[in-house]
Amino acid sequence: MFNSNYTCKLDPKGRLALPSKLKGAIPEANGESLMLRMAEDRCLAIYPMVEYKKLENKIKALNIHNPEQRALQRAFFNSVVEVEMDSAGRILIPKNYQAYAGLDKEVVVSGNGGRMEIWTPENFSKYVSLEPEDTSALMEKYLS
Repeated sequence: MFNSNYTCKLDPKGRLALPSKLKGAIPEANGESLMLRMAEDRCLAIYPMVEYKKLENKIKALNIHNPEQRALQRAFFNSVVEVEMDSAGRILIPKNYQAYAGLDKEVVVSGNGGRMEIWTPENFSKYVSLEPEDTSALMEKYLS
């Protein structure tokens, strides 16, 4: 599982070195391939293959004859790309993915259970509350 958050740098070529704690949480059987998706709230989601395959199977199982489900399939499969970690543990983020998320030099990489997310610092502050009382209220609402 991926957790916590880290401030990182995107190099001029668009490469991001994954924080060692997050890289260490990627299952060994995964290999060097990860799936990168344009995700909710203008962040990018990084999935190890086992987590991606779970999500992919759910999307593939939707009914292509249902217009709404077909639209979801198209949107999903057109917003995802395979990326490879190099020997230094870096991934290359394609330019159109950088543009979608508004990424510049400084980014926040955060763990979110089965996936990692890449944010601009501004969007991270906007969409991810680190206030314990906010988290407690949501836990009470959804986990009680």
